[in-house]
Amino acid sequence: MPSATLWQQHSRALLFATAAAPPLTGWAVHVSVLRRRVRAAQRDPLTGLWRRESYTARAHRLLTRPAPSRRRDIAALFVDADHFKQINDREGHEAGDAVLAALGKRLTGWAGPRGVCGRLGGDEFAAVLPLPAEHRAERLEQLVRALHAPVLLDDGRLIQVSASVGVATTDILGTRDLTVLQRASDAALYDGKHTGRAVLATTAHTRVPSVNGRRLGRPGTNVWGQAA
Repeated sequence: MPSATLWQQHSRALLFATAAAPPLTGWAVHVSVLRRRVRAAQRDPLTGLWRRESYTARAHRLLTRPAPSRRRDIAALFVDADHFKQINDREGHEAGDAVLAALGKRLTGWAGPRGVCGRLGGDEFAAVLPLPAEHRAERLEQLVRALHAPVLLDDGRLIQVSASVGVATTDILGTRDLTVLQRASDAALYDGKHTGRAVLATTAHTRVPSVNGRRLGRPGTNVWGQAA
């Protein structure tokens, strides 16, 4: 009766696998749900961009990738919506939210899949991405045009928007330190506030006085400044 014995063994194994399947499947679903929740918590719910901590971690990784994928022409950007408080006050908070969501979507689309974009809070955005020097001026002009396009609301209203952009690059500043790059791009943004153009940081922008890595005078530092 060896064949019967083999059949019984096979049956028992099949029954065991069948009995174990629901718990294993349930655990896999549970893990998948947890992963989705963790990932969702890392995203800004309004814009879908990375929150500050998640953005910073990913930006650091992009800047510190080992050779041969490591490149010199990496750019760190700060983007600040112009006159956003006036939009909120005049058009309402729903319109303000729509503007922020639109700016975030435009920045993400411009940066592409190789870039990292985040919302730092309020109307402030940041991005780190490869930006070859030979295409830099053209690409930044594209970004400025995208950020200045009117936002169409669901109710048909058209909101005129603009944003200031500061850019710091690894090849110009000679560093891949995210803190230094962000401080320089923040200072460059201030220089070009409300001018309708992207300002490229120089080494002089790395020497601008700062508090907690941001230009002295911004909200959250010790003194209020014009560009706040």
